Amino acid sequence: MVGDAGRRAAGPGGGRRRGRVPGGRAAYAVRRTAAPRPKPVPASVVEPTVPWLRAGAAYSWRLILVGIVVYGAFSVLGSFQLIAVALFLALVVTSVLRPLTDLLSRVLPRPLSVAVALVGSLLLLSALLALMGNAVAGESTRLAGEFRGGVHRIEEWLRRPPFRLSPGRLSELENQVTHYLSTHRSSLLSRAVSGLGRVVEVATGAALALFSSVFFIHSGERLWAWIRDNLLPSGARTAWDRAGRAAWRAFAGYTRGIIIVAATNAVLVGVALLLLRVPLALPLTLLEFFAAFVPLVGSPVALGVATVVALAGRGPITALAVLALIVVIGQLEGHVLHPLVMSWAVRLHPLVVAISVIAGSIIAGVIGAVVAVPLVSVVWAVLRTLRAVPP
Repeated sequence: MVGDAGRRAAGPGGGRRRGRVPGGRAAYAVRRTAAPRPKPVPASVVEPTVPWLRAGAAYSWRLILVGIVVYGAFSVLGSFQLIAVALFLALVVTSVLRPLTDLLSRVLPRPLSVAVALVGSLLLLSALLALMGNAVAGESTRLAGEFRGGVHRIEEWLRRPPFRLSPGRLSELENQVTHYLSTHRSSLLSRAVSGLGRVVEVATGAALALFSSVFFIHSGERLWAWIRDNLLPSGARTAWDRAGRAAWRAFAGYTRGIIIVAATNAVLVGVALLLLRVPLALPLTLLEFFAAFVPLVGSPVALGVATVVALAGRGPITALAVLALIVVIGQLEGHVLHPLVMSWAVRLHPLVVAISVIAGSIIAGVIGAVVAVPLVSVVWAVLRTLRAVPP
């Protein structure tokens, strides 16, 4: 009854109105008012601007964060450059000698297999360096005479078209070089002394790399298992274990592939220089081998040095033959060796390789140019593996 009386007192409008209920106090009725609706924003204002601007802002702050992390990582690595380079060399040695160690461990104990692989590789490298030194020392007298004759031939070549340099101009250039050397003798001497300090750093880094490679070859899996179980959260161990193994496969595949490519280039260059009777053929062959570790740049630079030596020792015809050799080996390396040998590693587009080499050389010089491509390969392998991991 009270409820009916209250509804009658409220009336049809549903407003709040005071009424009398028989036998009771005054009754109140509450009218419910609808919440105000927001005014719709015209689609012509929202659609063309907000979505792409919002997406751009989201990507921008993420890219800025990634850039800060990368810059910080390179700054830390720059402060510990010697340790980073030593560990990189240790990983290179491990990727090369690990298959040989696994093969020897089938018949020998594991520690003895590691020792045989490391000592054997060191003896082989020392033999190559000694052979190169003996070749240079045995031909030093003949090379000095050929070099003097080659300088004379270069001067005559510069006097002819298209250069047409007069003898007075050539003498002026020689005097300028002599004056520069005499003027900057103290600075050159100080650089040579500082170079001795760099030699000590190189020896220290080589010792650290050799010491680290012993443990990497002997028990690399146990080291990775310790890092995975103690430094990573339990939920991320499976995914990052897959990522770490993919990174090692990419790094090892790239390292073995580039060694095969460098050895093939060195053999081709050595045979061609011997056939052309270019002086210092063996040292130039080893220079080509080590220079091939810098993709796209190292091999042409080494062959450029061989061209200068051929010009000084054998004349312009032989130098032109070496220049033709640069073109042939470059095409062979780019279109045959790299696609064939690098098939098991992470294959990168040549534009990515070029940008990586240039960026690495800007950041860390020659070391950065050498490290850039395997680093990009490893990062790309990790990203692909993590992307493939189901949530």
